[in-house]
Amino acid sequence: MAVIRFILGRLILLFNFIFSPKSVQRDSDSQQKLDQTTDSFSLYQLNACPFCVKVRRAMKRQGLNIKLVDIKQDDNLQHLIESGGKRTVPCLRIDNQDGSSQWMYESSAIIKYLDDVAAKAA
Repeated sequence: MAVIRFILGRLILLFNFIFSPKSVQRDSDSQQKLDQTTDSFSLYQLNACPFCVKVRRAMKRQGLNIKLVDIKQDDNLQHLIESGGKRTVPCLRIDNQDGSSQWMYESSAIIKYLDDVAAKAA
């Protein structure tokens, strides 16, 4: 099973590389405003997870610069479980100005939220 998962993961990454979407082009002021908005966002993810790839492709299409956190490195998995409550990826962490954090799961919900953020900044 591990071999199949490894092969499928590499195929997913290969196809993602080959068919990578193009980023939307914005003027520098709009992009800077969007970057400031998404500066407090972090995407907890795994490189070869198909749902994580789906979210990263949406981020690239919208030209979003969001910090990627690989849960296989350091103690990121433990932080995700303790703070977010689940081990599920992808997970978008949104740090609010009051110091609290919002954790968003489900790739479709994350993409919809990011599309709304990008639309408001445009």
